[in-house]
Amino acid sequence: MNSSFLTTSLLPFSLFIILLGMGLGLTLNDFKKVLIEPKAVIVGLLAQLIMVPVVGFVLAAIFPLSPELAVGIVLLSACPGGATSNLLTYLAKGNVALSVTLTALSSLITVFSIPLVVNLALNLFLAESSDLQLPFLKTVIRLATIVILPLLIGMFVRSVTPKLASIVEKRVKWFSIAFITLLVILLIAQEWETLQRYALSLSGVTLTLSVVTMALGFALSTLGKLDTPSQRSITIEVGIQSTSLAWAVASLPNLLNRPTMAVPALVYGLLMFVTSAGFILLARRQKTPRIRTAPSSFEESDR
Repeated sequence: MNSSFLTTSLLPFSLFIILLGMGLGLTLNDFKKVLIEPKAVIVGLLAQLIMVPVVGFVLAAIFPLSPELAVGIVLLSACPGGATSNLLTYLAKGNVALSVTLTALSSLITVFSIPLVVNLALNLFLAESSDLQLPFLKTVIRLATIVILPLLIGMFVRSVTPKLASIVEKRVKWFSIAFITLLVILLIAQEWETLQRYALSLSGVTLTLSVVTMALGFALSTLGKLDTPSQRSITIEVGIQSTSLAWAVASLPNLLNRPTMAVPALVYGLLMFVTSAGFILLARRQKTPRIRTAPSSFEESDR
């Protein structure tokens, strides 16, 4: 399959579908809940948007990486998890409503934060060898098209035809997860030689990123005295980064257009499921009361 078609067409399409499915499950009331019970959301967003990128910068500086790979690690840390984190939260018996809310809010905010974080990384790691920059306005518009537009379309459809949105949401979310899995497989096949070249040097830093960020999410939610399902949600939300979004920003011609910077996301995507599976197994061994919230598409489809 043509590599340009994968990165310029299939990848943005997959992100669009994922966010559309998320929007179909959201209403304005979901965001109003943040004002009523803000603590869990504030803890999650602070960790996702500030502390995780700090971890990314530290790891990129500590590990012996080329400048482009170091920027790739920081870029990855600036891309919070998407629908995958919602599914993993459900499997870990976490607070799915909190997970979806965090994913939606972080998706909206990272449209503006990603270019700032990445440009700082470019200045730190590539200052002497490149004048490469993410144009802020163009990047915001491009990411808004991929992230915010489908979210708003989904929410609009939900407000107009809630029954139809509920039916479609279930199918779209599962389809998006299957589609992104297929896309990752295709990207692995496409970049197999590059993966072999960098896998050893990147496995340590990406595994560390996954473990440290999950531990950070768990520690902060525990210190915040949140209930167990919310702790699980924040642990996963903070510990899961969006490999597809990181790949898109690194690879798309009108953004960074540096495929090497996308390789850390691909290696991370493979190792992330190992650490996530370990956390889910530990979580499911614990007996905890079920959170009573509006059912997600994952919960409804399990009935």
